[in-house]
Amino acid sequence: MAIRLVCSDIDGTLLQYGKKELEGEIFEQIRQLHRRGILFCPASGRQYTSLRRLFAPVAEHCVFLCENGGVIYKDEQCIAKNPMPRALAEEIAMDMWTRSDGQGEVMLSGQNTAYLMERGLGMLKRVQFVGNHYKIIHSPREVPEPITKVSVYLHQGVEGYVDRFVPRWKEANCAVAGPLWIDTTFANKGMGVRSVCRTLGIELEEVMAFGDNYNDVSMLDAAGMPYIMDSAAAPLREKYPLHTPRPEDVLRQLLQD
Repeated sequence: MAIRLVCSDIDGTLLQYGKKELEGEIFEQIRQLHRRGILFCPASGRQYTSLRRLFAPVAEHCVFLCENGGVIYKDEQCIAKNPMPRALAEEIAMDMWTRSDGQGEVMLSGQNTAYLMERGLGMLKRVQFVGNHYKIIHSPREVPEPITKVSVYLHQGVEGYVDRFVPRWKEANCAVAGPLWIDTTFANKGMGVRSVCRTLGIELEEVMAFGDNYNDVSMLDAAGMPYIMDSAAAPLREKYPLHTPRPEDVLRQLLQD
């Protein structure tokens, strides 16, 4: 079956080794995909403002899966969102704040604003680095809109906190989202991909997907052709037979066929 949708994680997948900006090759590939009737979907824990800026040269050819599937944008419009139950989101935020030994900072995500409970440990700089729209708060009750995701930023790394938070908040799809982040949301990238396919009339078998971390698993499992990055953890490389160092390498071959 032909590919009609290409979904890709960003940090650790399209943006590797701490890079802030995409290289020109992926933009030309997205244009070529569009000419072949294939839509490109950035799929990330980032908010729409950050993703739209990152893909500005080709944004009209993309559908954006934001906040790990919590919000989906196409043609500058929010076409779907999956907020968390409010009381649960606030409970998770306070748990992550109080049980991270003073080493964690909390981000609550709205439709297009990141609300930050910060301690000066680096989360604010990271949010500014990726270009998110943000507001500093002191309590989850200050968030004036539905909450789509709650994350904890652990500046010394997630290793000592995975067992503390992931099992406790399993009902909220708690998962490691990178070396410094643990996310919770009622959505996930797999739900986001299914929403995109349902809305646009695309079969899951027609989806190619790229990811590098555990919060990409639901997307990779949903896609007919999932690729894991060579840099991913060993269990993920064992789970998915298709490996690549860069999505661009696979897309280059797809566009040559």
